Amino acid sequence: MRKICLTLPTNRECAATIAAVNEEAVYAAEHFDVEVHLLILDSSDASAFAGHTRAVRELPRVPGVVVHHLGETEQRDFLQRVIHRADVMKPELVLDLMLPADVSYGACTNRAFLIGGALGCRSIHRRDSDSRYQVVNGAPVFPIHHELGSLGKRASDAVHGVSETTLDPRHADKPVTMAGSSFVGELSVDIGEIYQLDPDVYTDMVGLWAPADWSDEEKKQLVDESFRGAGSDPFTRDHSTLTLVDPLRVDMCNISFHQVHERVPLPPATNTIGSDYFLMHLVHDAALPGVLHNRNIENFYTGERRTGPGFLAYQMRFVKFFLSMLYFNFLYDRMAQAGESLLDDRYQVRASVVAELVRESTRLDRAENVRRLDVLDASYRKLGGRYAEFADLLASRRERLLDEARHDMEDFALLIEVWEAMMSASGATSLHHIPRQRGCDRR
Repeated sequence: MRKICLTLPTNRECAATIAAVNEEAVYAAEHFDVEVHLLILDSSDASAFAGHTRAVRELPRVPGVVVHHLGETEQRDFLQRVIHRADVMKPELVLDLMLPADVSYGACTNRAFLIGGALGCRSIHRRDSDSRYQVVNGAPVFPIHHELGSLGKRASDAVHGVSETTLDPRHADKPVTMAGSSFVGELSVDIGEIYQLDPDVYTDMVGLWAPADWSDEEKKQLVDESFRGAGSDPFTRDHSTLTLVDPLRVDMCNISFHQVHERVPLPPATNTIGSDYFLMHLVHDAALPGVLHNRNIENFYTGERRTGPGFLAYQMRFVKFFLSMLYFNFLYDRMAQAGESLLDDRYQVRASVVAELVRESTRLDRAENVRRLDVLDASYRKLGGRYAEFADLLASRRERLLDEARHDMEDFALLIEVWEAMMSASGATSLHHIPRQRGCDRR
């Protein structure tokens, strides 16, 4: 029986989501020959953490489902032991990249990758605390149904479990490395108010996602598709495609990985929206098979991001996303050029090649990012009100933000270089440290 890791990272109250994701874990254990490790990585405050502890305690015990609820203290202890065992360079920096003080979408999933390795899990399946499952005829629509139907199989074997295939036969011997879908409901990034205030400003801002040399028409098409997921059409019946999955068609609240996450981690950038989407592009550009299905998750917004401090923090993460695209657009272009040369003869990603491309990106001229900040400053001031106030804050941090965007990529390169040793060490490290006293085990 293979083990899988269904993970829910959170830094907010989400007891209802914990119960719902546990239902998905139970579904997986009952319908597939798997042992499901439900991994809740909890960075929330004391009150929310206590509520989550109660929620976990109240979950029904089901054969084949093992629940792990880890606060940051337990996570840090595990990471310290893995880093020590891996004997990596700059251990204190690596620990900070894995468990930073600030929000990092990539780091929380990287921790799931390592802990999944310690648990012996063959695949990682990620959900988010600000999303929920669609319901049809009173039953939740669980994405894991398609993920476990294909993930890890040879593409030639996975053909029989999907609705259609658009995969070139030359990829038949490669493993299905990713299975995912998107979301319905609200935009994945909370910028709907910007569109309501000024659609032209919205277009100017979201267009900064694109490479600078794209035409206006290409940028407009990207703007029209950005952050909208699968739209608003509800689920009616299953459909899945074996293909090279377009990264714009999947979302990190509805994703699963096999093998690739053991070779390359996610970027550990802090306070940067979208920093955890790198592996989707790597899987696509390396021509690794994936399954795109239509069991979309429903996205919703939490109230915190619209409070005063929450608003400022969220807009800063949005700005840092645009600045990161100078480097990621370069990487995506170079990875697309490299194609299958990113893989070795066992269809494993050559991490050293990826790390070198990341290091190369850090030498880019940052003039393009200076222009991005100019556009953002003008855009926020046009919007007025609290957006104009945010523009003042942005102006005071220009140089710092430009430096951070580059340093984030330097950190990413370092983490890729030590990742193989970290994953190997995690497989030999117990999740819970058990001190010994007078011959007795004590947790």
